[in-house]
Amino acid sequence: MFETAELSDLPRIVDIYNQTIASRMVTADTEPVTVEERRSWFLGHTPERPIFVYKQGGRVVGWLSFKSFYGRPAYDGTVEVAIYLCESVRGQGLGRKALNFVEAHAHTLAIENLLAFIFSHNKPSIGLFTSAGFSVWGQLPDVARMDGQLYSLTILGKSLVT
Repeated sequence: MFETAELSDLPRIVDIYNQTIASRMVTADTEPVTVEERRSWFLGHTPERPIFVYKQGGRVVGWLSFKSFYGRPAYDGTVEVAIYLCESVRGQGLGRKALNFVEAHAHTLAIENLLAFIFSHNKPSIGLFTSAGFSVWGQLPDVARMDGQLYSLTILGKSLVT
């Protein structure tokens, strides 16, 4: 169902990402990004911190990524997870499937903690993550300014250590 992203998937990954910008709910980017701008981000992912895509009918409709947290060795077991879905498939349970995949696959990558950085007003995403066992690990009030308005960030986390 989920497969490792290939460079040829990057244009569709960027397209899905750009679909989220105007809502001011998902990303702090305020203008669409280009494939070329995201190329180094894509190539910076490794087998230990991969990007996966989800396809329907051979077309990428969602993607997720694992990103190292804070770049220091002591944090190697902690990653930030990002999930992006095409507008046409939102609300169909794919976000839940993605989180289930993230958690199952995290064990193969020696990941002990999952983090999600979500705008505090993005109630659907916060609801998705909390229903999957994530809890609030922190709040960053008014850290983003978009269109003259301040937005807060909620940090959700889940420990996988049992």
